[in-house]
Amino acid sequence: MKDKKIIGLTGAYCAGKNHVSLLLEQRGLPVLDVDKLGHKVIETERDRILARFGGDLLTSDGLIDRKRLGSRVFGRPEELAALEDIVHPAVNRETLVWINSRKEKACVINAALLHRSSAFGILDAIIIVEALWLVRLFRAGKRDHLPWMSLLKRFYSQRKFSSQYFSGKTDIYRVENSGFPCGKFSGFFRLRNRLESRINEILSLQGIT
Repeated sequence: MKDKKIIGLTGAYCAGKNHVSLLLEQRGLPVLDVDKLGHKVIETERDRILARFGGDLLTSDGLIDRKRLGSRVFGRPEELAALEDIVHPAVNRETLVWINSRKEKACVINAALLHRSSAFGILDAIIIVEALWLVRLFRAGKRDHLPWMSLLKRFYSQRKFSSQYFSGKTDIYRVENSGFPCGKFSGFFRLRNRLESRINEILSLQGIT
């Protein structure tokens, strides 16, 4: 029997999973941000990435320009697979090391590609963060400043995002996070309170208090 509960946290592009991650941290749960871990691995595997994708990916600070790298592999399955072959093994190793190092009774794995994580097979529950399509589009435009066509392509590529998580027997919880980050919008505080209540309900169902 495992000595801790392992909760997976995921969500489609700009659904607001990182806000939910913060709420879980505020409740005392340690959270591993696998996406940030991937950014770290990109730097540790810099030489291999530059050899494969070109030395022009470096910024003036000597770091890899992740946006440029992303645009180089987006929509190109072979290029994306080559990048994943470099990054994912190291991320998966670090994820398991982190899980095994935790002494708390529960921990959270926050990952956009949760189904690709080495932790996926040992999760006790999965929280899928969702938001209205127009809310996600508004957030994406405000945050990433990408052309609308690029945003729409990203949205289309994730049209079946949630379905990949319902094939197993792991407990699945949907969490609605459609609030705007500004109090002037009607219903913002009601939506926020509903989100907080939903998080508390999930933790209670999992025996995490």
